Formats: sequence, structure tokens, C-alpha cells
Amino acid sequence: MKTQAQAVIIGGGVVGCSVLYHLAKAGWTDVVLIERAELTSGSTWHAAGGFHTLNGDPNVAKLQQYTVELYREIEALSGVSCGLHLTGGVMLAGTPERMDWLRMAHAKGRYLGMHTEIISAAEAKRLMPLIDESRFVGAMYDPLEGHLDPYGTTHAYAKSAQLKGAEIVLRNRVVDTVQRPDGSWDVVTEQGTIHAQHVVNAGGLWARECGRMAGLELPVLAMEHMYLLTEDMPEVAEVNAATGKEVITALDFEGEIYTRQERGGMLMGTYERAGKAWSETQTPWDFGQDLLEPDLDRIAPSLEVGFEHFPAFARAGIKKIINGPFTFAPDGNPLVGPVRGLRNYWVACGVMAGFSQGGGVGLALANWMIQGDPGFDVWAMDVARYGDWATLATTNARVKENYSRRFRIRFPNEELEAGRPLRTTPLYDRLKADNAVMGESYGLEYPLWFAPAGTEPKDVFSFRRSNAFGPIGEECRTVRERVGVLETSGYAKYEVTGPGAEAFLSRVLAGRMPAQGRITLTPMLNERGKLIGDFTVGRLGPERFLVIGSGPAEQHHMRWFLQHAPASGVRIDPLGQRMQGLSVAGPRARDLLQRLVRQDLSTAAFPFLSIAAMDVGPVPAIVGRISFTGDLGYEIWVEPDCQRALFDALWSAGKDLGIGHFGLRALNALRLEKSFGTWAREYRPIYGPLEAGLGRFVHPQKGEFIGRDAALEERAGGGALRLVTFTVDAADADAIGDEPIWHGGEAVGWVTSGGYAHAAGASVAMGYVPKALADVDDGFTIEIIGEKRRAAPQRVPLFDPDGARMRG
Repeated sequence: MKTQAQAVIIGGGVVGCSVLYHLAKAGWTDVVLIERAELTSGSTWHAAGGFHTLNGDPNVAKLQQYTVELYREIEALSGVSCGLHLTGGVMLAGTPERMDWLRMAHAKGRYLGMHTEIISAAEAKRLMPLIDESRFVGAMYDPLEGHLDPYGTTHAYAKSAQLKGAEIVLRNRVVDTVQRPDGSWDVVTEQGTIHAQHVVNAGGLWARECGRMAGLELPVLAMEHMYLLTEDMPEVAEVNAATGKEVITALDFEGEIYTRQERGGMLMGTYERAGKAWSETQTPWDFGQDLLEPDLDRIAPSLEVGFEHFPAFARAGIKKIINGPFTFAPDGNPLVGPVRGLRNYWVACGVMAGFSQGGGVGLALANWMIQGDPGFDVWAMDVARYGDWATLATTNARVKENYSRRFRIRFPNEELEAGRPLRTTPLYDRLKADNAVMGESYGLEYPLWFAPAGTEPKDVFSFRRSNAFGPIGEECRTVRERVGVLETSGYAKYEVTGPGAEAFLSRVLAGRMPAQGRITLTPMLNERGKLIGDFTVGRLGPERFLVIGSGPAEQHHMRWFLQHAPASGVRIDPLGQRMQGLSVAGPRARDLLQRLVRQDLSTAAFPFLSIAAMDVGPVPAIVGRISFTGDLGYEIWVEPDCQRALFDALWSAGKDLGIGHFGLRALNALRLEKSFGTWAREYRPIYGPLEAGLGRFVHPQKGEFIGRDAALEERAGGGALRLVTFTVDAADADAIGDEPIWHGGEAVGWVTSGGYAHAAGASVAMGYVPKALADVDDGFTIEIIGEKRRAAPQRVPLFDPDGARMRG
């Protein structure tokens, strides 16, 4: 075994071998994979081997497409068969709601280039004769479904990597990882130590233990997962004889099961609701190619439904039951990327769907390590989407919930309950008492909307307009007609101080830095000139800045800040819940706040985009004149022990002004009628600032900043896309995001976010279309739950198009 390497990958499952292959393919041949036993000795060897391209996040779906298409490449290169069975498959809907979900999934697939098809239950029966079509209302067919040989596929990756110069060391457990002062790593193994510039934790079942060697507690948990293999079935032989092909795969959401052919019989697996965690605190190192004791009683309810939906299974003998552990992150997506605060330490774990996602994960991580950027929008997989709040107990609770819901519908207005409440603000009980319906983001509770007095504060889940529609409309009218109060503690807050603070911020942000007492709006770009953040920056002193951004992206952005911070002269302090916020907005907002402060809040004295420290009633605060509602408004920031007093002061002073609550769903409606984009929807790393309508906030003339050259290239070339706001001729359902935008019979773009703009009385969608269509006024439709609805580009905001209310 060598003692030096550019990179060491820990773990010889399909994900680790994919990372090794992609690094070697990209030119990093001085790379070593270390496996404690044999390749595929963790979860890989007992996987059912199914693959598919469908994913709730379109960007992850693209990487899954890449993974499936990659198998032919590694087979040809390595000479090792992946055992690829590209059978096609049906996803079966047993309820109208599930059928709506499939129509939405089919619509997403259209602009991703997928060739899925919505079919009747009878057509599903023709394609998959083992089902009882009377149990279903319809289905979706996907030709890129199938299964493969987990052992062969992993060895095809491994052999391909070795042919390109990579090295694999087996039967050699990693026992420690120790970082040197220069940021490189000593990877200590049973056979010696390798000094590496980079370490990749692809430890699978042992990823948690490998992370602990470096001081990390990764949010992953293994769950027991069972599937059964039947004896040979005459029904299978009949299908094979009649079609000359295998029985296609099937996914039955109501039964929470999946099926595929296995030799002359069938495989049936289930994600049962009574899921069982395995080794909740520590994975034993001596666990090898072992299986767990089957528990048919636990999966019996799912099997009963499965036998009703697939009657042939009820007549078949069971040959074998497989029960093995698989690791999951709390939301079911992988954990990929660099870890904040650990230079050159990378993770690729929690990849439960390894044969659907492993290739894409390997490609993205290799790009990230070599080029400094994954080359794709991988936010849904980024390890930075979790913070320190994702403790062992919270992770375990949410993984169990996610497992039990894997085949259940997640409605767009549905908030999951496991591990909640966890993080709360001082106003949590007060807001609940005022009938708030709470949501959760980044572990923090926040108000979604407020139910009328005397009614139960509860969402009725739906893809269509729900019971919240009316109350949200009232909240919007409170803001547009009087004054509303919103808790904003969920924003990420950073205090940046020191003699180098201005130079640092000017380097990492694309906009000009504000003068003292002023606020600026600025995007943050990566080296490719793509959007990786948008911020408001307020200057409170010569060397003191308050930076506000998206709450769920705090770890993501702190990782970037620390990566680019100078060795001295700057302090970057993420304030988190050490700073709480309230926003007041509406035409009476100034009247309200003026009653509580001594400073003159007139436009002449405190114009739009001003910021200052001042007492608000009895509370010392920082007040900025800015509001995401697009109305006259202020953001007020205080220490946690003052938030309740601030709230009481505002509420008392605003009674005769018609003060009222509004929540995050009303805020979404209000920002849509102003055509304001938001992080993770309109602003993501696949868009440039010109494409996103943020070009005016990029200032190349100020000097060097990250992404400057690429931004200038985009400005010169015009970019490929444009963000457009549409009003939609909707019925009882509005766009929510990821719907295709049609023009001339083609899916030409996609919706980034949407909803009903209550104050304007219009259904609104924002989305990207090709630049050539950006100025076209006619011929657009947006597909909402399978129906193409007429859409008209909105050239100016529906509310206050000249910004007079916001600035006046």
C-alpha cells in the first residue's frame, strides 16, 4: 500500500467506487480506495438492484438519468457486466390524489427529456399482467426503469477506475483520520498510514463512524429493509413466453411495495410504516456480508395489500426473505460535498438509492473536488442543508418517519411532524396561542398562516387550493391595506467585522458595499458566474456589517465564506438564533413604528434601504427600511430576550391601525405579485444573474470579485434563459414549482415558484424560458396537474409597479 495519495476514498460500495472512477476519469489518478473487507460488503451486496430516473427534485432526477446512462460506458470500459435489465416500469396510482401526483411527475419529466407516459389502469394491466387493474385508477409508464446486478455494477466501476490508474486496497479498515496543520490528512489504517490531500467519506453503513473520527456527527441512520423472493411462478413464465421479455418493474404506492422479476419468480419489497431502525447509535465493525432476522409480521400489512393488488403473489411460494440495513438521511436524499470547517474533507453517504444516484453522486463530487464546483445544482443533496441541530436523536426520529412515508404522497402544504418542535423562538407559544399553523425549516418553527379564531389551526393537505386559501388572503389584505407583522427569525444573519470586512465582502459578493447607515442588495456568485446566494448587506459602522440571507442555506454560505476568508482582519459570526426578528409592512407601517421610536422615520430622514440602531419602545434594536413584501416596511432585529417585549410594543401601538399577523405563505403570495425571486427557487447555481433579472445588482466596475469574469461573459453573450413572471388562467389549483412551461407545442421552460397573489386577485407563476421567447407575449401555457392553463407574461409587477409604496 502506498503512503502518499492525492485522495483517499473510504468505503468500497457502489458510491465509493463511483467516486473513485469519476476522479480517475477526470485525471486524478493518484487516488486510493480503502475497504475494510471486500467490495460490496456493506449495503450494496444485498440491495434489490432497482433503478429509476424519477425524483421529487428535478436536479437530482437529471443526475439519476446520468447514472442510468453511465452503465453502458463502464461495462464497455471494464469488460465487466452490470447485469443490466432495462425492462421499463409502471408506477401505479390507487387514488385520484396519487394520480394527480403522477401527472405532476410526468409533467416534470417532459422538460427533463424523459419519455414517461400517463396510462390507464387497463393499459398498465396490459404492460404488467400480474396486477389487478380494478385496484388502480391509472399509472405512469417509464421506459428507463429496471434492475441490475449490484456486485457486477460495483466491480465495473472499480475495474474502470483501476484501468485509469486508481488503486484499491481491500481487507484494510480505516481506524482514524487526522488532519495536519496544512489541511492535508493522515488516513490511519490497519496496514499503515496514507498521507492524502483529500479524504472522501463514502463509508455507507459506517459513514457515521468514519465521520466521528474527524469530529463529525453526520445525520444518517440505517433502517432494516426487507424484500422477498418467490419460487418460480407460472404467471411469470406466461408473460416471458408471450412477450419474449421480462416482466416489467412495478411500484405500488398504496401497497407501499415494489416488484421486479427475479429469474423465474418475482421480487417484492416494501417500505412498511412500522419501520425498524438498525444500530441506532453505532454500527459494529464486525458486521459483514450478513443479513438480519426477517420479520414477516412487521411487513404483513403491506404484503396483504400487495397480494390483493398482485394476486399471483398470493399463490406463489416464498423462496427467501432478505432483510438488510440501508442508511438514510432525514429527508431520504444523499449527503454530498465538503464539510464546513474541515478543509479537504468530503462526504458521499446516505445514498440509499445507490444504483439510481451513485453515478451522479460520483460525478458531482469529483467535479467539486477538482474544479471547486459540482457543475450541477446539487442543493437537494448538499450536506450543508443540515446544521448542528440535526442531532442523533433528531436524525433518528426523522429518518424513521421518512422511511415509513417513502411511498406516501407529500403534499405541497404538508409539514412533517417527527422531531418537532425542536428549535423555537421566544414568540412560539404566543404565535400558537394566536392560532398559527406552524411549519419547520432548518429545524426552526415558523408561522405558515393563521387560522381564524374558533377554528382548528390545521392544514387540509391538497395539491389544490386548501382550507388556508381564505385566511391567507385576509393576511395579504392586512398587509396591503393596513399593517402586518411577520416573524423573520428564520433568516440567516451574519455579523462581519474587522478592518478587512469591506474588502472581504466586496470579494465574495457581486454588488457594491453600502455606505454607513445604508443597505445594499447583492447576489453571490461562484467562479462560473452562477448564483449561489442573494443577500441584503447593511453597514452599521466603518468595520461592521450585518448580512442577511436565506435561513436553510446558513451552513452552505458559511462554508463558502470561510473558504474565501483571509487569514486575518475579518471576523464572520453567524448569529443564528442569537438575533431574532420581526417585520412590519403595509401602508400604516411607518405610522406604527414612528409611535415607538424617537428618530424621524420620514422618507427624507430615513429613506428606503436605510439601517440604524434605535430603541423601539423599550427594546434596543437594529431597524432596516426594507421588506420582502414589496410594500412600505421595516425589518427589526433584537436579541432573543427582547423579542417578546418588541412584539407586545408593536401590537399595543398598532391596535387602532388594524394590525394583524401574516405568515410565510402570505409572504410568498405578496412577493409573487412583486416578481421578487427567492433563494433555492428562482436563484440557484444553474442560473446567471442576468438570466435571473439580477444583472443590475452586479457591479464589475468595482474591481475583482468571485465570478466577475463569468458575469461579464454572460452580460456580453446575453445568457441562455430569462426569468419571466406569468399570470395564469388557473382553476382550483395554482402552480407551485417545477411545472413545464409550454409554447408552440414544446416544453420550453419550467416554473420555479407559483401561487395565488391574493391582493392582486391573480394566479401567478415565475419561471425560466429561453431568451428568444422572453419578449413573446402570446402562446404560453403552464401545465398544472395535467392540464395546460393559458399563461400571460407580466411585464411589470402586479403590485406597485414603480415601487412608489416601497420607497415613498
